[in-house]
Amino acid sequence: LVSDWSSDVCSSDLPELNRGQALIAETLKLEEYRFRETLVRGLKLLEEATSSLTKGDTLGGEVAFKLYDTFGFPLDLTQDALKARGIGVDLTSFSDAMGRQKAEARKAWSGSGEAATDTQWFAMLDDLGKTEFLGYDTEEAEGTVVAILKDGARVTSAKAGDTVRILTNQTPFYGESGGQVGDHGLVKSAKAEGKVTDTEKKLGALVVHVVELTKGDLAVGDSLDLKVDSERRRATRANHSATHLLHAALKRVLGNHVAQKGSMVSPERLRFDFSHPKAVSLEELQKVEDLVNAVVRQNSDVTTRLMPTDKAIEAGAEALFGEKYGDEVRVLTMGLDGDKPYSIELCGGTHVWRLGDIGLITILGESAVASGVRRIEALTSEGARQYLLHQAELTREAAAALKTSPAELPARVAQLADDRRRLERELTDAKRALALAGPATSGGDGGVKDVGQFKAVLRVVDGVSPKDLKGLADEAKTKIGSGVVAFIAVADGKASIVVGVTEDLTKVISAVELVRIGSKALGGKGGGGRPDMAQAGGPDGDKAKEALAAIEARLTEV
Repeated sequence: LVSDWSSDVCSSDLPELNRGQALIAETLKLEEYRFRETLVRGLKLLEEATSSLTKGDTLGGEVAFKLYDTFGFPLDLTQDALKARGIGVDLTSFSDAMGRQKAEARKAWSGSGEAATDTQWFAMLDDLGKTEFLGYDTEEAEGTVVAILKDGARVTSAKAGDTVRILTNQTPFYGESGGQVGDHGLVKSAKAEGKVTDTEKKLGALVVHVVELTKGDLAVGDSLDLKVDSERRRATRANHSATHLLHAALKRVLGNHVAQKGSMVSPERLRFDFSHPKAVSLEELQKVEDLVNAVVRQNSDVTTRLMPTDKAIEAGAEALFGEKYGDEVRVLTMGLDGDKPYSIELCGGTHVWRLGDIGLITILGESAVASGVRRIEALTSEGARQYLLHQAELTREAAAALKTSPAELPARVAQLADDRRRLERELTDAKRALALAGPATSGGDGGVKDVGQFKAVLRVVDGVSPKDLKGLADEAKTKIGSGVVAFIAVADGKASIVVGVTEDLTKVISAVELVRIGSKALGGKGGGGRPDMAQAGGPDGDKAKEALAAIEARLTEV
């Protein structure tokens, strides 16, 4: 199927599929791999959850729902996996758990509140008409107050101390849209003053100023001086223009399947989401950063043109797949790649006049957002400079603390890491040796004693982490040659237990049976593993000796 996407039908009627062929194929492979991972993980968890069940038993629906909800293991796979063992699933309690989850989800979702006010905004648009945006050319202008809203209701006036939403016939303030945050600034009339703490855009046509009135009274019909916070706008412009350059650079480094999936542009930083099936390597990120900064250094003019949408796309402007555009759009062109523009995109946001105004672009990192969607976060201009200064200061401080130079810091850190790993291994070996050579619980050499027909080492060990118990059990099995070993470690009141049985005895007694006996005494349930090695835990760490006694009692019965 993937190989056939280059056909004339797909190329002419479904060009987006043709452009995204590599992404779709890679995504399909990754989804198959992820499903296999889910299957392996789910089967392992299911085996642990049903280890105590036999033919004719029923798995609790709560357990099946947890496998589905927490680990992504579908109910039908759970049923299929248990069918061969003659174990069913309690579908009633599964449905009850599903119902409770849906009820909680509905209860937690309160919505954005937009639906409740859409009717009002449509009515205001019919009444007032579109707000004329002047912010492409100026950051200060005069407008007439055409509407005031307080607590969601239209009012004719407001006074100092009120927080209101103000609409004017025209404004230089940019309302939040297209990923770019709304402007802040100041408003002033003959009688009132206020701070604009946010600017919203409603229905793509109304610009709404969120204003804290600090002085006087304001009424519908008043003339209002509107002044945008210039520095905040400057930083936002730099970050917005940088997202366009990042988009173009990602296509060049990763492939043409890269498409914008979202963005957030604020004065402090930028965030850019894009389609890509796997993590971007550090080398690829460095290439992207090098490319965009090279374009910034061109310091060429950023040009904008108003064009018919179809003509803009024919000219090579990047449009978001599935996005609706009007008959006429703003086309933004940035930089040069040989004799061609480096970036051409449709965009209604505010941007720098020259690329050099961006100053510098520094990528902070890359992460996953969803399946097939990645995210890059970055800084520009003064934010990037301050970040790099801080990183340099941290490097100098670290080098001084380790009595080395910044240039030699990586080698020094690597050496310290190697030393630490070596010391941790030596400490672990010492703890194991101490645990094996310590005083016996009762009788025998080195803790080895006769229990029924078996040689056994049954011990509560101090200073050994739960993850090291298996290694300790393996050593003890090797030491005694033939027999049973059981070790319990207690931390924060909780116990971890490991039981080992040498290979020659696994048909006589199973480590799984013994570990479950020990776990029960510790207040736990179940436990699992193999006949020669099994582990479990329990909340009652103070009953460690009782757990070993229970294992010892079982050995005497064999």
